[in-house]
Amino acid sequence: MSLKRVRESEEMYLETILLLHRTRPNVRAVDVCDELGYVKSSVSRGVNLLKQKGYITIDEETGNLAFTEAGRKKAEGVYERHRVLTAALIRLGAGRELAEENACRIEHVVSDEMMDVFRNFIKD
Repeated sequence: MSLKRVRESEEMYLETILLLHRTRPNVRAVDVCDELGYVKSSVSRGVNLLKQKGYITIDEETGNLAFTEAGRKKAEGVYERHRVLTAALIRLGAGRELAEENACRIEHVVSDEMMDVFRNFIKD
């Protein structure tokens, strides 16, 4: 798997866990499966990679996923890019659904410099 796809997958899992934590007190890998529509084996592998990288912890008894400080920071950064890109695309004339869908793809490849351009664009 290419480095780009690994980063995209990692960021997608982090963002999903972040959003799930906003609506429920406990999040497990099965919740991520349900939300993303991925098979259990893929999510299990992805979640374990996040744990190995120090982004999350997994409670051995309950399976609950929790962010480390570094993981929360990274997840919030991904979500912030998503929100900014969605707002910019809507401002350009896209409908919300189209903007959300495309922001979800763009957020993983856009440079920090280009994100600053988008942030400035939506401030005006």
